[in-house]
Amino acid sequence: MIGEKIRKIRVIKGYSQEYMSEIMKISQTAYSDIENNKTKINLERIQELAKIFEIDVNELMSFDESQVFNNTFNENAKGFFNVQKVISETFDNERKSYHEQIKNLKEEIHFLRNELKSK
Repeated sequence: MIGEKIRKIRVIKGYSQEYMSEIMKISQTAYSDIENNKTKINLERIQELAKIFEIDVNELMSFDESQVFNNTFNENAKGFFNVQKVISETFDNERKSYHEQIKNLKEEIHFLRNELKSK
């Protein structure tokens, strides 16, 4: 039933019933009645919910939670690997910088020791 689909999408999105009721300008009880199929909802309300959930009306009507999970997981995985790549590149750049600094300091120490020996 549509109410159960709406509830699952809301939970997956991390929205509370209070949040949804505020956006929709209805009471929390009225929103709860939608999810519990106590209130019949019209096309306008379905379109409003789809807009809030940032999905197409057809996706809302034919909601399959496993598909949403897979899409969310894939998007998060892409983001995770991008973050991991940036961290790795940053680490590599810092390591190169430190090696360069160490090399320069060793050369400076060698130069200064030679200067001291010559005096």
